[in-house]
Amino acid sequence: MPRPTRSPYVFAIALVAAVALIARPAFTAEPSAEPTIKRSTDKRASWSQWRGPNRDGISPEKNLLSEWPEDGPPVVWQIKGLGRGYASVSIGDGKIFSMGSRDKIEHLIALDLADGKELWATPAGDGNHTNCTPTYDGQRVYGIGLNGHLTCVDAKSGEQIWQKHFAKDFKGKMHSGWGFSESPLIDGDHLICTPGGKEAILAALDKKTGETVWTAAMPDRKEVGDRGGDGAAYSSVVISNAAGVKQYVQLVGRGLIGVRASDGKVLWTYNRIANGTANIPTPIVHGDYVFCSSGYGTGAALLKLERDGDGPDAGIKATEQYFLDANKMQNHHGGMILLGDYIYCGKGHNEGFPLCIEWKSGKTTWQPGRGPGGGSAAVAYADGNLYFRYESGVMALIEATHKEYRLKSQFKIAIKHGPSWPHPVINDGKLYLRDEDELICYDIGQPE
Repeated sequence: MPRPTRSPYVFAIALVAAVALIARPAFTAEPSAEPTIKRSTDKRASWSQWRGPNRDGISPEKNLLSEWPEDGPPVVWQIKGLGRGYASVSIGDGKIFSMGSRDKIEHLIALDLADGKELWATPAGDGNHTNCTPTYDGQRVYGIGLNGHLTCVDAKSGEQIWQKHFAKDFKGKMHSGWGFSESPLIDGDHLICTPGGKEAILAALDKKTGETVWTAAMPDRKEVGDRGGDGAAYSSVVISNAAGVKQYVQLVGRGLIGVRASDGKVLWTYNRIANGTANIPTPIVHGDYVFCSSGYGTGAALLKLERDGDGPDAGIKATEQYFLDANKMQNHHGGMILLGDYIYCGKGHNEGFPLCIEWKSGKTTWQPGRGPGGGSAAVAYADGNLYFRYESGVMALIEATHKEYRLKSQFKIAIKHGPSWPHPVINDGKLYLRDEDELICYDIGQPE
């Protein structure tokens, strides 16, 4: 994630860059209770994309350790050779997928899930580091390089199937100079991505061939607003069916937008959440609502999406329900988790102060202060607990309850080469943590 005060790089989750809620969890009335997770029946792809099965940071895993040893859970394996970058990992069909830059050539990389052994590595761009977490669809793997190369490869062999370039093919651009970091979305037969062009702020491509299905034209600045900058940001696309209309929600340089899935029409925009440096966190979609946040002194907001007019071509209006100033809530790049009626995240720019707020009102329910680690915090959820990965290299286990802050365990991650930014991945009783060139796999399952 970008932190220009200390690093030229950006992890967008987009780690970002930079982001689909196809089967979202059904939220329970009692927010401290375990959310009802709709489990995927596809055993090959339990964490096949950015932030997990539904792009919400929630793992369906059960029977995990409720406390960790002081020096951390057992290490299953640890490998080197991934190259430079802040990309996390995706998992499917017995393989781990990631991206990294080796000698200033970005690669899509596949590893054996059992031991981390490299299976193949395919050139996929010319950036000096990589931030995109690859997306796996069961047969193919997709990744976006720092300079806008979108590459599709065969998941078994690593052979390139097709490649596009955001600037050359879509006149695309980033709203800052740190490079593309989005993780692309696969929705049925289509790949949805964010080239950032005036006539292609978003694009839908045939996932098998790369041919363009539609592009979404960004409305003029006078219609959208002056905050932020033109082009793509570091977030990743999520799916909403708000107001009965399937749409792709994305945080771009000028703020949030909603794009109709059927034809690429921009339905609504929200400029207030944009900043001029880096718009990063993947939005949260829930029913007819969208929650968004941005760092660099911006804040957070809840929007309600409603039909604007009648008929099949009716528009959508986004109405702000509340806005939280930066001193109350801003998420830099560690992501946010919605469980029941509450949002959990790290608060503050370059900071990961644990925070819980009620999503409907924006009211803070707890904020204990610094927490066990320093710097920002990338957050995931599994089996009743929040997994906070701090920039300083500390991993914390925090109970996912709105009632009070309950730190259960912490340990120092065994690898640290730079800011500990890549988002944690929880899959099949294992915790995967990428750190630049290395990847470590911890066993967090309950002993049988």
